[in-house]
Amino acid sequence: MKILFLVSSLNTGGAERVATTLASAWARRGDDVTLVSTFPRRGTCFYPLDAGVKLVWIADRLNGAGHPLRVTAAKLRILRKMMVDEAPDVVISFLTNVNVMALLAHRGLKVPIIVCERTNPAAASNSGAVLRVLRRLTYPRADVVTVQTESSVEPFRRMVPGIRRLEVVSNPLPPELLERPLRPMVSVGRKRLTAMGRLVPAKQFDLLIEAFSLLAPQHPDWDLVIWGDGPMRDALVRQVAGLGLDDRISLPGRSDAPWDELSKADAFALTSAVEGFPNVLLEAMALGLPCIAFDCPSGPAEMTRQGEDALLVPVGDTAALCKGLERLMREPALRADLARRGAESVRKRYALPQVLERWDDIMKQAE
Repeated sequence: MKILFLVSSLNTGGAERVATTLASAWARRGDDVTLVSTFPRRGTCFYPLDAGVKLVWIADRLNGAGHPLRVTAAKLRILRKMMVDEAPDVVISFLTNVNVMALLAHRGLKVPIIVCERTNPAAASNSGAVLRVLRRLTYPRADVVTVQTESSVEPFRRMVPGIRRLEVVSNPLPPELLERPLRPMVSVGRKRLTAMGRLVPAKQFDLLIEAFSLLAPQHPDWDLVIWGDGPMRDALVRQVAGLGLDDRISLPGRSDAPWDELSKADAFALTSAVEGFPNVLLEAMALGLPCIAFDCPSGPAEMTRQGEDALLVPVGDTAALCKGLERLMREPALRADLARRGAESVRKRYALPQVLERWDDIMKQAE
């Protein structure tokens, strides 16, 4: 099969990791895959990419278009020309802005096109009014639209009426992660609660810091490490200093080896107000970490089988978060049980072969 795969940038991020994982897997099995970064500036591919994938930076073809409207017009021409010249069997697009552009460029062509939302579209606020209108106008032209969780389906149907076919496909676990051993059930010395993500309001790391500060005196052998960077760094650093916990709570920045850092932890916390499909929670569970998560829209409930494989607490409820964290810190048997069950569950349900099989079904539906 010949696949033309469109994504915005290829920097760090969940969509980028999934795009490179899928493109590499398809190329390894013999598909002809062209992966196109539509971002107007050239970059680098942060995640590993199979040598069989043809990588195209649309920035190399813009010829200094300059004004944003000219850049957009040039992108549309380039994408349409690629859809014609490459003659793919299917076009796949990730992220709302890229999806809209792909559908505009695709107008009148017969090649099947699948567009994929990479957040929970009913809860996310990162799409402006114009983009939401364009999504409503263009998505009914797609052969298939995908979301990442069952809980997103009905809200999205109401948001964007007229979609021909709306399907759910989850993110796969990277195969390289599944080659790693599970972290040891028993650790020696100080214990570490870890969180990871962009330091932005939606991640609610301030609530995690507050909850940990309430438990820190009763659990002097535990520390909190929050990996990531972003606009809230200064505010979070001030919060930690104000609590007098600089020696117990650290914010070391972004890690180039996130799985290594997760494997050093004794527990993982996800405190987001909203997610699309939190890869970091999935990866923490797959590595054998006992996890606690806010039951935010969307992802954690389905990922943890409604709290069977991790502790699930109401969104924004600091008291419930404290109670759950206290259980994790106090009960090594609970940590071991959640770690075992969580790893077994997600490694089975989100392994790459299962997700690729689902993608094959969706591509057949688009024909």
